[in-house]
Amino acid sequence: MMKEKIQTAVQAMEPELSRLADRIFDFNEHAFEEHQSCALLEEFLGRHGFTVEHGVAEIDTAFRAVYEQGTGGPSIGLLAEYDALEGIGHACGHHMQGPSVIGAALAVQQLCKDIPYKLVVYGTPAEETVGGKILMQERGCFKDIDLALMMHAAPTTCVDVKCMALEDFIVTFHGVKSHAAISPDQGRSAFDAAMLSFQGIEFLREHVRDDTRMHYTVLDAGGPANVVPDKAVAEYTLRSYDTPYLDSVVERFHNVLKGACLMTGTTYECERSYPFRAKIPCYRLNDLIMENARYFEAPQLAPPREKTGSTDFGNVMYEVPGSCIRVAFVPAGTSPHSKDYLDAGKTGKAHEAVCHGARILAGTIVDLLEKPEILAEIRKEFAERKGQG
Repeated sequence: MMKEKIQTAVQAMEPELSRLADRIFDFNEHAFEEHQSCALLEEFLGRHGFTVEHGVAEIDTAFRAVYEQGTGGPSIGLLAEYDALEGIGHACGHHMQGPSVIGAALAVQQLCKDIPYKLVVYGTPAEETVGGKILMQERGCFKDIDLALMMHAAPTTCVDVKCMALEDFIVTFHGVKSHAAISPDQGRSAFDAAMLSFQGIEFLREHVRDDTRMHYTVLDAGGPANVVPDKAVAEYTLRSYDTPYLDSVVERFHNVLKGACLMTGTTYECERSYPFRAKIPCYRLNDLIMENARYFEAPQLAPPREKTGSTDFGNVMYEVPGSCIRVAFVPAGTSPHSKDYLDAGKTGKAHEAVCHGARILAGTIVDLLEKPEILAEIRKEFAERKGQG
């Protein structure tokens, strides 16, 4: 049986996949600096028959590796992150992703000899910061795949349903500087504008949907208390599980900024970061992945996470059907981005998670190749859900 062969194939790869994960863990490279991690995965894929394109989307730490058998088959995308958290290290488990999806790809490559297909492994940097997949997508990546799959380390083995669309803004307010005691009437406080904008958001909070989130902070208050500041800088993050609805909240947010400036006689400049979209969930694909998780007896199985935070994978899943299997390697309830996550990063449980993820994804791909009707169902569901959005 094919699934039994997957079990054996991945088991044989475990020492090498574990070494890959450990090396990426030790590299500890941050956003857009993942040169060694990227090169390691590229070299490994190249040695195993993949055609590797370095520096896709004009990003030096992004890559695309392709293996194709026959013609006319489905194109399956396998996406991997490898950036660490600055100041913490690999406390989110990204070092496991590349080895896990490579294990899945090599298992399919070894075992599926008579079915046409294409495997496309994308190396995607900077998930923890600007969202490298967003930039890659804007520059043409992911258009060559029919479906996108990922693996992520986690406290439980499960899939996700929704993630939050996110918009982030750096706003610089400009006023007129003056002496706060001698000539306050001549000043126009940029910091007052920032504070009024915060108050405006608090009033706005009462009139948005319950699952909307709005955060703000001061980056630069403009100077000492005895000076009316002519400059202040603030950051704002807005989130919703509905991308079109978030667009309407952003429009209202800009009106808050305009009102704050009108009240204070100031002006503002707004710098927008890359927007994170809310994923379009695909329940048929989620179910298929969890069927494989149960078959391969993955640890700490759990129900789907109905709602999560923000991820640049949401942007990919807004355009292409996709899913991420989260594989347990720490006790349930352990928080990501924590020392407990970091300390577990090179343990036997972490190595097992890499292989569990590889088996689950390989089994999912084999099901899609052997039963084309499943992929047709996934595409139909995705098109319907996107139409509803």
